[in-house]
Amino acid sequence: MNNKDFPEVNRPAETMTGDGEMESPLAREDAGQSGQTQKTSASKDNSKMEHADGDGSEGEIKTLRQALEKKENEINELLDRTQRLAAEYDNYRKRTNREKERLYCDSVCDVVSKILPVVDNLERAIAAEVETEEGKSLREGISMIIRQMSDILEKIGVKPIEAVGKPFDPELHHAVMHVEDDSYGESEIIEEFQKGYIYKDEIVIRHSMVRVAN
Repeated sequence: MNNKDFPEVNRPAETMTGDGEMESPLAREDAGQSGQTQKTSASKDNSKMEHADGDGSEGEIKTLRQALEKKENEINELLDRTQRLAAEYDNYRKRTNREKERLYCDSVCDVVSKILPVVDNLERAIAAEVETEEGKSLREGISMIIRQMSDILEKIGVKPIEAVGKPFDPELHHAVMHVEDDSYGESEIIEEFQKGYIYKDEIVIRHSMVRVAN
């Protein structure tokens, strides 16, 4: 009896390789295990790479956060410096305006104080008694000049200090005489010898020279 008469039981089939040679089942099994091992190794490598990528991303985010925090600190510092510079400039501007105003006031008071003697002489001139028509015409002309001077002084903020009939104020008046007279009130000004002037109701250019009762 020939071997071919016996049926083949559980006999692995042989296959042809690409080169035309027969490949045994054991060779195929070894190749499969080798492929599986390579796949497992590749999976491990991919896992390591993914883990490394994750660590790199976290480190990059941390670096970016630190850089952002540094920039925010720099911005806050620059903002604080800008605010301080703005406050300093505002104070400088206000101080400069006050100095300009003070210089202007001092200049006005200085010029007016030099003009006042002229005004005093003009007022004495119109107070003098005249009998001739020529003298009356001259006095009328001087009165017009005084009115013009008064208008100019008023426009720049200078006006006479009220005296006669007012209570004595050492901030405004200078007493050169003192009398006792029951017909007047206490510390009442009864006569003015020289008119005083004040600038903007604040700065006394010249005190009034007065006589005070009681």
